Amino acid sequence: MKILVTGANGFVGKWLCEALVQQGCSLRAGVRSTNSPIEAVETVAVGTIDGQTDWSNALNQIDVVIHLAARVHVMNDDAVDSLGEYRKVNVEGTLNLAKQAVAYGVKRFIFLSSIKVNGECTELGKPFKEDDIPNPQDNYGLSKYEAEEGLSLIALKTAMDVVVIRPPLIYGPGVKANFANMMKVVQRGIPLPFGAIYNKRSMVYVGNLVSLILRCIDHPAAANQVFLVSDGCDVSTTELLRACAAALCVKARLLPMPQSWIESGASLLGKQAIAQRLCGSLQVDITKAKQQLDWSPPFQLSEGLKITALGVSSGLNPK
Repeated sequence: MKILVTGANGFVGKWLCEALVQQGCSLRAGVRSTNSPIEAVETVAVGTIDGQTDWSNALNQIDVVIHLAARVHVMNDDAVDSLGEYRKVNVEGTLNLAKQAVAYGVKRFIFLSSIKVNGECTELGKPFKEDDIPNPQDNYGLSKYEAEEGLSLIALKTAMDVVVIRPPLIYGPGVKANFANMMKVVQRGIPLPFGAIYNKRSMVYVGNLVSLILRCIDHPAAANQVFLVSDGCDVSTTELLRACAAALCVKARLLPMPQSWIESGASLLGKQAIAQRLCGSLQVDITKAKQQLDWSPPFQLSEGLKITALGVSSGLNPK
């Protein structure tokens, strides 16, 4: 079996390729440019990913495609046509690759989607499930949903299986943006007004996500299914910050400011989206993956945070 991983130079892609190499898989890495080849892996440059990309050099003799490449979600996207830009890569680019994969006889197409297809928040204790009515709230989530819909039609009309995985926030060594910034703030001992937040949020350590992707490569019960993934342990913002401090071996300095004050202040500053992430709940139910694939997250939250903390404190990145 030979596997093509797109977005192999990305955060998840690096960890996935390393895991596949360790398992002795025959692997080809699809990247936009060969200026940054993947060590010990056959690498193919595909250039810009859109509806016109030629994947012929990458797809020859491939049995399974794991499609990670995407235009990722960014806060305060200032593109003139944000939805159009997301669609070029995440919808047109994905479906173009899938159609070419069918022509080359690929047996399975694994698509890394997003929990944003389900929505932005959940009621406390009522997690998202795979069969919920999709409710994407932003252009990124909508583009991922449209890609899923297109892939479902391709699976119906062809012999190629499609597997969709929707992760929530992904963390691990090498993570960037808000999660990395949060850990650095905790490490420096800066007081934070988040000592009394009682929400619940699901996250997934990159090692747990990779574990599920590996299970989906050839498991018969994964064919044409959607799976949600997480660490299986939901935490409040307060609990997360304390767990990060423990992983970093520092003291958490959290002030018990009422959640209503934080939300009101964020609203006055026009930062409602940030307040939602800090104070709102977003839980996912991974029962389907556990039961249907006989899978459980191999890393606990505390382990994932400790490994992440070692990367943040030392500046190390995944190989």
